[in-house]
Amino acid sequence: MAGSVYRINKGINRPIVLKGLKAQYIWWLGGGIVVLLLLFAILYLVGVGIYICVGIVLALGGALVWVVYRLSNKYGQDGMMKALAKKRVPAVIKAGGRKAFFK
Repeated sequence: MAGSVYRINKGINRPIVLKGLKAQYIWWLGGGIVVLLLLFAILYLVGVGIYICVGIVLALGGALVWVVYRLSNKYGQDGMMKALAKKRVPAVIKAGGRKAFFK
Protein backbone atom coordinates (compact mmCIF):
# COMPACT_ATOMS: atom_id res chain seq x y z
CA MET A 1 0.00 0.00 0.00
CA ALA A 2 2.95 2.32 -0.54
CA GLY A 3 1.27 3.98 -3.53
CA SER A 4 -1.94 4.95 -1.63
CA VAL A 5 -2.75 8.62 -1.29
CA TYR A 6 -4.95 9.74 1.57
CA ARG A 7 -6.62 13.12 1.75
CA ILE A 8 -6.45 14.91 5.07
CA ASN A 9 -9.68 16.61 6.09
CA LYS A 10 -8.47 19.85 7.67
CA GLY A 11 -11.96 21.12 8.48
CA ILE A 12 -12.70 18.68 11.29
CA ASN A 13 -14.13 20.25 14.48
CA ARG A 14 -14.46 23.68 12.87
CA PRO A 15 -17.80 25.46 12.63
CA ILE A 16 -19.39 25.93 9.24
CA VAL A 17 -18.77 29.52 8.12
CA LEU A 18 -20.51 31.20 5.19
CA LYS A 19 -19.77 34.87 4.43
CA GLY A 20 -19.00 35.52 8.10
CA LEU A 21 -22.02 33.68 9.51
CA LYS A 22 -21.19 30.87 11.88
CA ALA A 23 -22.96 27.56 12.53
CA GLN A 24 -26.69 27.84 13.33
CA TYR A 25 -26.97 31.46 12.20
CA ILE A 26 -26.84 30.27 8.58
CA TRP A 27 -30.02 28.29 9.22
CA TRP A 28 -31.65 31.23 10.97
CA LEU A 29 -30.97 33.51 8.01
CA GLY A 30 -32.29 30.90 5.57
CA GLY A 31 -35.45 30.39 7.62
CA GLY A 32 -35.97 34.14 7.86
CA ILE A 33 -35.68 34.49 4.10
CA VAL A 34 -38.30 31.76 3.60
CA VAL A 35 -40.63 33.56 6.03
CA LEU A 36 -40.09 36.83 4.15
CA LEU A 37 -40.94 35.09 0.87
CA LEU A 38 -44.17 33.77 2.37
CA LEU A 39 -44.97 37.22 3.77
CA PHE A 40 -44.49 38.75 0.33
CA ALA A 41 -46.82 36.16 -1.22
CA ILE A 42 -49.50 36.71 1.44
CA LEU A 43 -49.32 40.50 1.13
CA TYR A 44 -49.54 40.28 -2.65
CA LEU A 45 -52.52 37.90 -2.55
CA VAL A 46 -54.33 40.12 -0.06
CA GLY A 47 -54.09 42.97 -2.52
CA VAL A 48 -51.39 45.21 -1.13
CA GLY A 49 -49.57 47.16 -3.84
CA ILE A 50 -46.48 45.52 -5.33
CA TYR A 51 -44.15 48.40 -4.42
CA ILE A 52 -45.41 48.43 -0.84
CA CYS A 53 -44.88 44.63 -0.63
CA VAL A 54 -41.35 44.96 -1.96
CA GLY A 55 -40.60 47.86 0.39
CA ILE A 56 -41.84 45.98 3.45
CA VAL A 57 -39.95 42.79 2.54
CA LEU A 58 -36.72 44.69 1.77
CA ALA A 59 -36.90 46.60 5.05
CA LEU A 60 -37.60 43.46 7.07
CA GLY A 61 -34.93 41.55 5.11
CA GLY A 62 -32.32 44.20 5.84
CA ALA A 63 -33.25 44.13 9.53
CA LEU A 64 -33.07 40.32 9.52
CA VAL A 65 -29.59 40.26 7.97
CA TRP A 66 -28.36 42.96 10.37
CA VAL A 67 -29.69 41.15 13.47
CA VAL A 68 -28.40 37.72 12.43
CA TYR A 69 -24.91 39.05 11.63
CA ARG A 70 -24.86 40.96 14.91
CA LEU A 71 -25.80 37.82 16.87
CA SER A 72 -23.23 35.76 14.97
CA ASN A 73 -20.46 38.24 15.73
CA LYS A 74 -21.50 38.71 19.37
CA TYR A 75 -21.99 35.09 20.41
CA GLY A 76 -20.08 33.00 17.88
CA GLN A 77 -20.69 29.30 17.35
CA ASP A 78 -22.04 28.20 20.75
CA GLY A 79 -22.11 31.42 22.74
CA MET A 80 -25.82 32.12 22.34
CA MET A 81 -26.72 28.63 23.49
CA LYS A 82 -24.51 29.08 26.54
CA ALA A 83 -25.98 32.53 27.29
CA LEU A 84 -29.54 31.19 27.09
CA ALA A 85 -28.62 28.21 29.27
CA LYS A 86 -27.00 30.49 31.85
CA LYS A 87 -30.22 32.50 32.15
CA ARG A 88 -32.16 29.34 33.03
CA VAL A 89 -29.90 28.36 35.94
CA PRO A 90 -31.52 29.41 39.22
CA ALA A 91 -29.57 31.85 41.39
CA VAL A 92 -30.67 30.18 44.63
CA ILE A 93 -32.16 26.79 45.45
CA LYS A 94 -34.31 26.82 48.59
CA ALA A 95 -35.29 23.72 50.51
CA GLY A 96 -38.20 23.93 52.94
CA GLY A 97 -36.94 21.08 55.08
CA ARG A 98 -34.48 18.23 55.35
CA LYS A 99 -36.86 15.67 53.80
CA ALA A 100 -35.43 16.17 50.32
CA PHE A 101 -32.02 14.85 51.45
CA PHE A 102 -33.23 11.64 53.11
CA LYS A 103 -34.96 8.60 51.60
